Amino acid sequence: MQNYSIRKRILVTGGAGFLGSHLCERLLKEVQDILCVDNFFTGTKDNIIHLTDNNHFEILRHDITFPLYVEVDEIYNLACPASPIHYQHDPVQTTKTSVHGAINMLGLAKRINAKIMQASTSEVYGDPHIHPQIESYWGNVNPIGSRACYDEGKRCAETLFFDYRRQHNLNIKVARIFNTYGSRMHPNDGRVVSNFIVQALQNQPITVYGDGSQTRSFCYVDDLIDGFIRLMDTANEFTGPVNLGNPDEFTILELAKKVIAMTNSSSQIIFKPLPGDDPKQRRPDISLAKQELNWTVKVKLEQGLEKTIAYFSSIIKK
Repeated sequence: MQNYSIRKRILVTGGAGFLGSHLCERLLKEVQDILCVDNFFTGTKDNIIHLTDNNHFEILRHDITFPLYVEVDEIYNLACPASPIHYQHDPVQTTKTSVHGAINMLGLAKRINAKIMQASTSEVYGDPHIHPQIESYWGNVNPIGSRACYDEGKRCAETLFFDYRRQHNLNIKVARIFNTYGSRMHPNDGRVVSNFIVQALQNQPITVYGDGSQTRSFCYVDDLIDGFIRLMDTANEFTGPVNLGNPDEFTILELAKKVIAMTNSSSQIIFKPLPGDDPKQRRPDISLAKQELNWTVKVKLEQGLEKTIAYFSSIIKK
């Protein structure tokens, strides 16, 4: 007779998004019951359609700026637009998603005594004065800039998580995500990897903002999801925040040239002005993740780009 007690009931907000869909997929393989919650602003059913035949997977259209009443064991709070094009489209709603969404999910976790993880971001470090970035660094963020709806929204969400921990002894986990890429990225989300690949596959000019000397560290999605699950499985005493990202650092210009070469593209590189408050450097110190989660990246940039290029080749026409 099947032992039903081994299955956890897990809520993934933003579950139809890029990261959320990969997380749902991975958790189903780990023999869990998944409730995928999404308002489908940036997420899409196409990302999760292959999961819908699984009887242990459920979809609920819901905006987490409104309370949610369900019974689960764990909550992964991933809901929030993550690319500048999307989060700047409606900046007030972006802040609401981070802040009201955190309040609602924390309230749910408190009521049902569930463990809860917040998907935070390296953007809490702003344009950093410390390199690489360590978790104890408080950051250099413009609170009134065009990116503040996302940066400060995520910072406030972290504050709420730790206040719920201090005030209610909630079992929280906070992950700070550095640039992540892979299949199911939105082709028009404005993020650098998807931008470059889509432009290169269509032999369009590759748009580099600034002189291309700014750096990023690119983590393949499978590695990040592994980090999420390892973080959630840690003991109550470990809360984070913990950096999850690839410590290998590349300039944007290096990435552009690599994508052109790997796609055999005829695209030329063009340069445009750097957007306001765009960070000049981004590289995680992952010492804490190695120590507490026994986690590090396994997929090198070339391997991940090869898979991501194959994905975009399958969904766009040259």
